[in-house]
Amino acid sequence: MKFSRTLVAPLLAASLTTFASSLSAETIEIAVGHQSMCTDTYTAGIVIKELGLLQKYLPTDGKYADAEYDISWADYSSGGPITNQMLANKLNFGVMGDYPLIVNGAKFQETDSLRTIYVAGTGYNLKGSGNAIVVPVDSDIYSIDQLVGKEVSTPVGSAAWGMLLKAMQDNGIATEDYTLKNQSPAVGAANIQAGKIDAHSDFCPWSEIMEFRGTGRKIFDGSETGVPYLHGVVVREDFALEYPEVVTAFVKAVYAAGDWIREDPMRAVTMMESWTGVEKEVLYLYFSKGGHLTLDPTIKTEWMDALKFDHGVLVAEKAIPPLDFDAWITEDYLKAAYSELGVDYEAEKAVAVDAKIANAGLPFEIWHSREGILTFDDAPSFLTALAGIRAEASKVNSTYVYDADTGLKLFGKTAFWVKSGDDFSTFLRKGEAEAYAASSGGEIIDFDEAILSFMPTDS
Repeated sequence: MKFSRTLVAPLLAASLTTFASSLSAETIEIAVGHQSMCTDTYTAGIVIKELGLLQKYLPTDGKYADAEYDISWADYSSGGPITNQMLANKLNFGVMGDYPLIVNGAKFQETDSLRTIYVAGTGYNLKGSGNAIVVPVDSDIYSIDQLVGKEVSTPVGSAAWGMLLKAMQDNGIATEDYTLKNQSPAVGAANIQAGKIDAHSDFCPWSEIMEFRGTGRKIFDGSETGVPYLHGVVVREDFALEYPEVVTAFVKAVYAAGDWIREDPMRAVTMMESWTGVEKEVLYLYFSKGGHLTLDPTIKTEWMDALKFDHGVLVAEKAIPPLDFDAWITEDYLKAAYSELGVDYEAEKAVAVDAKIANAGLPFEIWHSREGILTFDDAPSFLTALAGIRAEASKVNSTYVYDADTGLKLFGKTAFWVKSGDDFSTFLRKGEAEAYAASSGGEIIDFDEAILSFMPTDS
């Protein structure tokens, strides 16, 4: 069979065009290291992953017109291993807490040519809550000074490790004054439950997991350090330089994840429980209105100051190389993302939420197993409702109150209650509760005693 030259030429041209197109097509591998058991990383990790938010924003025009994306997610128990995998060029993006972020930047700058850049935040607590030191629930330890001579565990290299170092330094407790053990969050929590360790320092939400399950009790909250607790996103600089639009897309996804959580916290925590295994009642303590976390990708001046301060804490322990913060931190991708989303970056950057102010006047809450979240304007109405629920033998999933000193949201059952006449106040720490009881002529009572005083009596 013969083909005319007029037919063969177009066919050949078409085949050559197809072949050239296949050569120019590129597969861009995007590998993200995240932590499904660290609530402050969720907006740059598990939420983006499960909702497919990154795919929504990835570029598909210009030089990316023929690109294909291969997105992979690697889940880690803390930030340290993420940095190791980024150094090995197995991850492009890493999501981690403040101290691990610093270690990440410093370790990369210690090399001859490799670098990471800090491109976005995920969430924060202005006063430092999120990290905490926990003891077994029946321990006789109630303050950090009682840890002298004790065994204390923490995930070394984590945000909780950095907080522990800072807390010990603040309280004049030298490294040789206690025994420090390196234990992962899950191992530390198990040892607290079994009474095999005197205390365990961990990051969000492990302390609250132990409180909720009734196995541990906080003796020190990260807010006592007075240094903001924050998490963020780092990316390998070589990847960012080659694919800047992909980094901008990732920042957009982080912003969208925060919007999704704020839109319906109950839906969000219920879905996140199914993704992570962390109880929704614990997640609600973080992501509800008045919760521990403020979801915000902006890099505030306070964050830069806090990270520099944290670096100094690590230097004091001789545990970290120098870090050029100006070379490491960039807002370029944030500003590009906000501009493309039509959001005022500088306006959001200027806002820092202080729980003491923001949570003033927020209602007490009961999470009823059938009726969902019930709200109450004051402690007496809250306790009256709980007494009625108990009298009906109904089930309560959890309760939420606020620390009188800091405004932090607490589980009702773990708060220290002070009854002064007809007034009730709740506290995170026993020391503050004792001081308030002494000054007000009140008494410290436990949660059950507070409810009991409102139980209906038989006529």
